[in-house]
Amino acid sequence: MATVRNLKIKTSSCKRIVKELHSYEKEVDREAAKTADMKEKGADPYDLKQQENVLAESRMMIPDCRKRLEASLADLKGTLAELEEANEKEGPEFEDARSTITEVEKLFQTTEA
Repeated sequence: MATVRNLKIKTSSCKRIVKELHSYEKEVDREAAKTADMKEKGADPYDLKQQENVLAESRMMIPDCRKRLEASLADLKGTLAELEEANEKEGPEFEDARSTITEVEKLFQTTEA
């Protein structure tokens, strides 16, 4: 049985994963710039290889984070629907959940386009 408390938890989880995704995207940009700078300056091949590995690991985290966000979003939508069926539709938690769902869906639309 879904509760308002579960809704708050799932909403917060979605928000946290969105922040994490943005953090990984920034990290990839930062590491890519660092790698390009190292190549430009003719850094040691071993150091360059290590930096490329760091960049590859950062890039691998983005698809994983997106999968977790999709699962979290589906979970949030299910909980919200379950509570709405039980005629609980009012309150700041519900508005927060709806706005989070809208925000995450926009994020997916902009990255797919």
